[in-house]
Amino acid sequence: MRRLVFILFCLLALPAPAKDIHKEKSLYRNIIVKEQSGRRCLVFTVKRGDRNQTCMDLSNPKRLVFPYVRMTLGGLLLNTEPQKILIIGLGGGSIPTALTELFPRAQIDVVEIDDAVLRVAKEYFNFSESDQMKVHVADARVFIRRASLQKKKYDYIILDAFTGDYIPEHLMTIEFLEETKQLLAESGVLTANTFSTSQLYDHESVTYQKVFGDFLNFKMPNTGNRVILTSSGRLPSQFELRSRAKRFSARLHTYDVDIERFPNYMNRDKDWDATKRPLTDQFNPANLLQGDSY
Repeated sequence: MRRLVFILFCLLALPAPAKDIHKEKSLYRNIIVKEQSGRRCLVFTVKRGDRNQTCMDLSNPKRLVFPYVRMTLGGLLLNTEPQKILIIGLGGGSIPTALTELFPRAQIDVVEIDDAVLRVAKEYFNFSESDQMKVHVADARVFIRRASLQKKKYDYIILDAFTGDYIPEHLMTIEFLEETKQLLAESGVLTANTFSTSQLYDHESVTYQKVFGDFLNFKMPNTGNRVILTSSGRLPSQFELRSRAKRFSARLHTYDVDIERFPNYMNRDKDWDATKRPLTDQFNPANLLQGDSY
């Protein structure tokens, strides 16, 4: 009897299986929206299995669930009041939504190549456009090249173009980053969500250093992501990072972002092989370098 009670207890304690509430095949990927244990997640089915792009806590929709999403806001420690923001990659829209609320007067451009992702973000993740925030359905490389020709400038650029388990190769090269750098305003900040493992780490690090010089290498425990933080101005000292984080802390509480911890994991240490070849439009074997370690 006790054994039966124990088995029933264990069965009841198991999380409910994930429920698919939406499926579609877009031009670029298979898209699934799943719900499980109070979370709704946007999933891209890619070559190495399903990957969550965005998860929303249904009991607290403003909470940023994933560590790497919270880490992306570390760029605010380099520019505390951005008024022109460019975000590459939409996902479920959690980052642009948070930035719209944090900076209600800022103008935000979001670039997303897949119009199906935009539709899903609006229908299932409370995302909406406004006069302040516009989504451009376009390839990021094309958008940035046109924006450069139009002499646009941004205070805060976020590169978050993960497509499941990789970054599109043409968004990782010296040529692309140089074009992106041209869009940075004076003291503008670039934040890039990148890899923290695999052979690609060395090549990617060398590529960013070639274009931007020194950058802050931001890695936190329990995440496979690395966030690169760089600026067209001077990089702040540790003292400045800590001071700004303390001032920002209360504003980010709603999003479950403990920004006061961030400076502890930001440094300029070069922990990569500087002899590796940078990625270019002619040399970019990212699919081979990445391997299975990410």
